[in-house]
Formats: sequence, C-alpha cells, structure tokens
Amino acid sequence: MLIDHLIRHRLKISLFTPVGLRYVAKRVLLLRRLLKANALQQSLRRRGASVGALVMINDVEFEGAVSRFSVGTGSFIGKRTFIQLHAPVVIGAHVAINEGVRILTGTHALDDPAWPLKVAPVAIGDYAWIATDALILPGVTIGEGAVVGAGSVVNRDVEPFTVVAGNPAQVIRLRATHTFTYSPVRSSAVVEAWMGK
Repeated sequence: MLIDHLIRHRLKISLFTPVGLRYVAKRVLLLRRLLKANALQQSLRRRGASVGALVMINDVEFEGAVSRFSVGTGSFIGKRTFIQLHAPVVIGAHVAINEGVRILTGTHALDDPAWPLKVAPVAIGDYAWIATDALILPGVTIGEGAVVGAGSVVNRDVEPFTVVAGNPAQVIRLRATHTFTYSPVRSSAVVEAWMGK
C-alpha cells in the first residue's frame, strides 16, 4: 500500500532536467528501503494491525500481539523504536516518533506477592512529536499536538499542545499554535524522493 500511494501521488518530473535526474537517482538509491518498509507494513496488516495509507515505519521492534497496534496516515516511526503490545497502542495521524523511543504497555504490581503483569493502553494524539529516546509508560495518553522532549520519561498523561521534558516529564511550556499542516512522513528520505519536499 505504501508503494501504491507513493506511485499514485508521485512528483511528476521530467527526466531530462537536473532536478528530474536527481529525483530519479534518489528513487533508485532508496528503492531497497522503500521495499523493506512496504513489506513491513504489509506484514503488520496481515497480522491485524491498522496502518494508514502513507506511514513510514523503520526498524521497529514489536513485542506482543501486533493486532493491538494502530497508526494513522502521515506518521513516521524512527529506527530502534520498541513498542510493547500487551495492551493497545494507538498512534494518531501525522505523528513523529523519533529514534530510540520505547512505548510500554505492561508493568508489574509492586506490592502483590505474586508480582502479576498489569497492562494499560497507550494513546498518542494527532500531530504529537515524541523525541529521541523518550520512554512512554503504560496507561499514558499524549494529547494532540503535544511534544515529549528527548530522553524524557512520561509516566502520566500529557495535555494537548503541551511540551514536556525530563524524568519524570514535566510541563515546560505550551505550543504557540494549535493548527498544523505538516506531515512528518514527508521528511523521510524515501517519501521525499517520490513526493518532493
């Protein structure tokens, strides 16, 4: 579906111009990454995940039932990301999840002698940005347009359009705007090679 979308919405270029030749070269050089990303998305869909039409999922490690995973159109998930799926993880549209992010849905009851597994879902709203190496703990909801700073540990809900950082994550400020038009997936080299900037 990723390949189909990129071909249908590709930047129309003339092969006989310097710009056209540059885009053709990018497409050829990035073809292997595109095929790998497309194969991953097809595999996720076959296993029950809900994946939007234009999503870039890089080298992500999933643990648990992939059928509990959902990601909306225009979202980007970076390399070295770990997503635990003991409970649902729902990622909205146009979300940026940078490299090394860990999303957890399971923990243990500290005061129970049997130490049972406790699970809770994670939800990330549209246009949220989870920066490099952040850790999202079970049961957290990150609101629309919220930003989680690099290396932060998020142990409670983040209100929409709020910027948080630290361990534990604390509110730093609010975003100045609440209306967004960007799509993080467009910053991916693979998508840019087909759709332009």
